[in-house]
Amino acid sequence: MADAAGALIQQRVVCEVAHGEQLLPVLALTLGNPDPSVPALGLFGGVHGLERIGAEVVIAHLASLISRLRWDASLQRQLESMRLVFMPIVNPGGLARATRANPNGVDLMRNAPVDALDAVPWLIGGQRIGAGLPWYRGAAGSPMEAENLAVCEVVSQELFTHRFSMAVDCHSGFGTRDRVWFPYAHTARPFPHLADVWAFKRIFDQTHPQHRYVVEPQSHQYLAHGDLWDHLCLRSLGEPQHCFVPLTLEMGSWLWVKKNPRQLFTRHGMFNPLIAHRQQRVLRRHGAWLDFVMRAVQSHANWRPLGAARQADTEAALTHWYRGARA
Repeated sequence: MADAAGALIQQRVVCEVAHGEQLLPVLALTLGNPDPSVPALGLFGGVHGLERIGAEVVIAHLASLISRLRWDASLQRQLESMRLVFMPIVNPGGLARATRANPNGVDLMRNAPVDALDAVPWLIGGQRIGAGLPWYRGAAGSPMEAENLAVCEVVSQELFTHRFSMAVDCHSGFGTRDRVWFPYAHTARPFPHLADVWAFKRIFDQTHPQHRYVVEPQSHQYLAHGDLWDHLCLRSLGEPQHCFVPLTLEMGSWLWVKKNPRQLFTRHGMFNPLIAHRQQRVLRRHGAWLDFVMRAVQSHANWRPLGAARQADTEAALTHWYRGARA
């Protein structure tokens, strides 16, 4: 697929992961303008190997962009003013094994060196009992898994170097609604870039008033140890001239199970649409949302609040999501 784009796209192997006798590559693909003055967007998938639909959404969007680049002058102009980064399959070993965790049994979204500030749900919030149970964080004091180090490297080099950047990590999970989460997972305290998230939600609601996404802090659902995006977000706060907003797309898998209850009896069926026309519908719907995110990132200067408007948006977000609490 990347070969079809020729010099328009760059591809590199960030690390390799052992799967039996094989070494599976963790790839990063980049296109667009690398100038730090333009905004950047990173799209990530396949962090949990069992949730293959996340990787498929990212791959489908990348394939569409590559196809359009041959003829779409508006997309060519768009990429002159932004940077795009793709890591479609962060956990290739988990994808090959059809497991949530990587081949070491570690849940990559519980593996970062971040401890929750409040109580987390048993097991699901991250545990160190052992890899035989789900949501294993890895041994205390051990370095992050190679796949997570690869994500950190790419985010540091390709997103933190730009004045404004966003990331979208695509997952699926139980629920009847598609949810867009923003940090934090380790605390119920408000996210520092709350005004930017509120303004992003506002333009999304105005542009697509019929949408069915729920935009909310991840802490509204549960708290967890070791969240990778919390770790990267906290790192980015050390550079006040830079704004980094990571989002997680949680596709509601009950939407598929409800229409085909037999999916409950397969591991893949609990987290992925198994019927072809439903998968195509999922790819279309979320592809349209990712296209909106691209346009929003490219045009961030037109909607991000400044001065008094920023304070007003922070207050509105606190009232809406945190019942008026103070950041």
